[in-house]
Amino acid sequence: MKLSFSMKLSRQLPVRAAVAACAWLAATSVLPDAAHAAPVSREKTEKAEIVVETVASGLEHPWGLAFLPRGEFLVTERAGRLRRVGRDGTLSAPVAGVPAVAARGQGGLLDIALDPDFPGNGFVYLAYVEPRDGGSGIAVIRGAFDRERNALDGVEVIFRQKDTASGTANFGVRLVPAEDGTLFVTIGDRFSTRDKAQDPASHLGKVLRINTDGTIPIDNPFVGQDDALPEIWSLGHRNAQGAALHPGTGDLWTSEHGARGGDEINVNRKGLNYGWPIITYGVDYSGAPVGIGTAREGLEQPVYYWVPSIAPSGLAFYRGGVIAPWRDSLFTGALAGRALVRLDISDENVTHEERMLTGLDERIRDVRAGPDGHLYLLTDNAAGRILRIDPAK
Repeated sequence: MKLSFSMKLSRQLPVRAAVAACAWLAATSVLPDAAHAAPVSREKTEKAEIVVETVASGLEHPWGLAFLPRGEFLVTERAGRLRRVGRDGTLSAPVAGVPAVAARGQGGLLDIALDPDFPGNGFVYLAYVEPRDGGSGIAVIRGAFDRERNALDGVEVIFRQKDTASGTANFGVRLVPAEDGTLFVTIGDRFSTRDKAQDPASHLGKVLRINTDGTIPIDNPFVGQDDALPEIWSLGHRNAQGAALHPGTGDLWTSEHGARGGDEINVNRKGLNYGWPIITYGVDYSGAPVGIGTAREGLEQPVYYWVPSIAPSGLAFYRGGVIAPWRDSLFTGALAGRALVRLDISDENVTHEERMLTGLDERIRDVRAGPDGHLYLLTDNAAGRILRIDPAK
């Protein structure tokens, strides 16, 4: 069963300047060499016939993807390596300067994002699980990428999660540079500490908003409150592994895992509480109920949810490109569901869901809309791939 919920909001913001800020990528990017892209499958979807091609392979549990000029990529491998991928699909040696990570369970080197002014400053942001005495915690670094030396220079930690936990699940974590120059960071509840998602003195189970140098934006909702961390943007999240800015409103949308059922799509707004673990549409892995039910006054409802779970990971709005019928669709990967999921969006309503690529039988970890108008995917396994979706000819 899949249900969608409408959040009746009339606020419409103008299209943000930063949506166009990465036009340099479109101008400088070219497609990966077609001769080296290996066909994987052909599929007739509801709106278009597509071909899925392998751009690169041999990546160990790839997690996050970023687009470089000239059709190249930066890709994180959960084991702790950052790779530059050439147009012909070749993998570089591991990029130097990446810190040691705690690669256990779901943890390791996770998401990556480029600074909107990457052409000017070369900044790359990486989120990873940092080893600590007694456990681990999420940290975010910033460094300048030197392509010729295949290295990150001037690496500095701009965020370090307050909480140290011993579990190896529900880390999150996605990085989204916002249109006002800040950076959103999604942090999971670490599974056994789920109640901390409601604790404003903990980073766990939150969406955070920081400046790109690690300082705190003065307009964050909890700034100045003694009992709350000033980085917090919203709370009551379980494990958001997808995040993207809406291209029209600039709002942050996230996809997050429930337990057994209750995976959610949320629109994350300043200071709001999204309910976990007080309300959820899922149940615990034992089958026992979680919290008080599905709703409570003062707690936000999801825009959309899944029962049973698909384990959504990666999130991308497709503004239009080589597959015109997909214009304005929202895409998420599915780990447990082993699919690419396309959602039709009307304002803040999901009006239709389509599941595709189920025949690949692949865990889809990340989904990105490329500057060349293509949709790119990462497959999550020990020999993971970058896939590109092309229109059939």
